[in-house]
Amino acid sequence: MSGHSKWSTIKHKKAATDAKRGKMFSKLAKEIMVVARQGGGDPNANITLRTLVQKARAINMPADNIDRAIKKGTGELEGEQMDEIMYEGYAPGGIAIIVQALTDNRNRTAAEVRHVFTKFNGSLAGQGSVTRSFNRKGVIQVNADAAREDELLEWALECGAEDMTDEDGYFEIVTGPSEYPDVLGRLEERGVAVESSELTLLPETYMPVTDKGQAGSLLKFVEALEDLDDVQNVYANFDIPEEIMESINE
Repeated sequence: MSGHSKWSTIKHKKAATDAKRGKMFSKLAKEIMVVARQGGGDPNANITLRTLVQKARAINMPADNIDRAIKKGTGELEGEQMDEIMYEGYAPGGIAIIVQALTDNRNRTAAEVRHVFTKFNGSLAGQGSVTRSFNRKGVIQVNADAAREDELLEWALECGAEDMTDEDGYFEIVTGPSEYPDVLGRLEERGVAVESSELTLLPETYMPVTDKGQAGSLLKFVEALEDLDDVQNVYANFDIPEEIMESINE
């Protein structure tokens, strides 16, 4: 399980099928609120908001919840003031971890994140010590049945995509953050159904994790961080082989 993509896909499937759906609604609502506040409440003009709305609909988030989050962001409804905080640290074995949180109480969030790091024998690090090894990228996933690979690659490269790979049943397009809206917009114009899309942090290099026990502990660590109410995203540079991942899920 290398990189962000397969772990991200697993999380999306879990969110749509298990008891964590309600928590996902809450997290997405906060993110929608912040993005609407920053870029406006019109999804047609705010591509980041449009991406979040599509993600919310994909997990069957009620339309009323989405509209209410947008209106809180634009000021039409009263809403909390959310601050974005990035926590950086390491899991055992030197695995780099970045935690993105949206919170109305910095002290509470810091204590909760610190507790999880301590519980799993991780260590928090100074600001910038981990993020310098990650790059902000746009990642767009397209089902392999939705377009021909050569055409999709041509369209993506025309508007500035950096790379495209075949990832077990879907194509994954990686872009720079400024090119991300253009590539996503071009695919929409061409009628290509996008499976998922987001601006994320990708590590420059990955660390292999070939021990099943370490891999299982690492996944529990990441899941414990993601379960915190204020945590929006967790980014890491682990690379778990598919066969070990399958054995953990048995």
